[in-house]
Amino acid sequence: MKPVVALVGRPNVGKSTLFNRLTKSRDAIVADFAGLTRDRHYGNGKLGPHEFIAIDTGGFEPDAESGIFKEMAKQTRQAVAEADVVVFVVDARAGISAQDHDIAGYLRRLGKPCVLAANKAEGMREGSQLAEFYELGLGEVVPVSASHGEGVRSLIELALEPLNLPEPDDEPGATDSGVIKLAVAGRPNAGKSTLINTWLGEERLVAFDLPGTTRDAITVPFEKAGQRFELIDTAGLRRKGKVFEAIEKFSVVKTLQAIESANVVLLLIDATQGITDQDAHIAGYILESGRAVVLAINKWDAVDEYQRSLIQRSIETRLAFLKFATVHFISAKKRQGLGPLWASLLKAHQSAMCKMPTPVLTRLLQEAVQFQSPQRSGMFRPKMRYAHQGGMNPPVIVVHGNSLEHVTDTYKRFLEARFRKAFDLVGTPLRVEMKTSHNPYADKESHQAG
Repeated sequence: MKPVVALVGRPNVGKSTLFNRLTKSRDAIVADFAGLTRDRHYGNGKLGPHEFIAIDTGGFEPDAESGIFKEMAKQTRQAVAEADVVVFVVDARAGISAQDHDIAGYLRRLGKPCVLAANKAEGMREGSQLAEFYELGLGEVVPVSASHGEGVRSLIELALEPLNLPEPDDEPGATDSGVIKLAVAGRPNAGKSTLINTWLGEERLVAFDLPGTTRDAITVPFEKAGQRFELIDTAGLRRKGKVFEAIEKFSVVKTLQAIESANVVLLLIDATQGITDQDAHIAGYILESGRAVVLAINKWDAVDEYQRSLIQRSIETRLAFLKFATVHFISAKKRQGLGPLWASLLKAHQSAMCKMPTPVLTRLLQEAVQFQSPQRSGMFRPKMRYAHQGGMNPPVIVVHGNSLEHVTDTYKRFLEARFRKAFDLVGTPLRVEMKTSHNPYADKESHQAG
């Protein structure tokens, strides 16, 4: 599981700037949850080999009693609860405030690992100007400038240090254990609990909760038609005696971590609500993670013909980037369409773990080039020599040759389509990477020209 780093602090101390610096983005992956005034934003960060999930929060006033500040405080408490470590951001130029003391008191009471970051510290002499922040009783003060990127790496190293992170696997998700890790993702009330209970009820298998923190996704082992699965549940499934209770409790971190841990993701969408921004954000995260995916539109029996046509059009436009995924229209409650759904989940996993021999890939590459050559760029025409497989889950094809930096995205999509068809890849992203061979004469030419 990726560790979670929450950024907290009073308004306007530079949390969002720091968040954008950590995630190398200008916006969150999952954002704007309906019905919430000021929301938590989530993004992927990376330090060396270690990846983490960063959470940006609104300004925090722990004792806020009403209005927007109460809502923001509630959001921040949720972010802190989900986090492994908290980065408390203060304004080095404005100095310490009563609100900083309140937040520090709240964090000390929680006893969660916490790092104090004094932002906007560019050009400051370390020591005297930051000394007052030691009053907060949170240990060392780390001077940073989020806008200039100064001190940010040291800050994150310090934040991740107490977590004792293991070295990441070379190929996450690519396991030969024979167990398919399946995550069910989707918004609250999309029907995840109903679907999971239907599956478990049908199979009548002993399932159990693995111990862990409240934000951990629950792993439920079960078997269907001789295939072993690990169901990574994000629906808040709890055991009550011998009967499972499912409570829809939506934790974004739980969903993101479940996607990261899975081989295949079932994205469940509520037909009565249509395709929302939140569905599109989750779908985008699945694609970014490189996971195999199947789309299931649930409660299909509850919508009329007009709504059905709107949803189908919406899938083609808003989820166009998942056109490689199979779409099923189901009713978890009435158990309609669940058989074909299983077949697609197995096919998506098989495609994600597909082995592609180098001779076959090279032949397909040469046939593609004969059919349509890559476009010339100035004096150079990209020359493709051979291709080999560079990874699984998702499959990666590495093409070697000369001047490949000039290959257009359109031509890469053309190659992808040819490879997909040849290996019958359905339900998985496929990445085609170009690797240009070094020209041994280039150095001599530049030397002679000099």
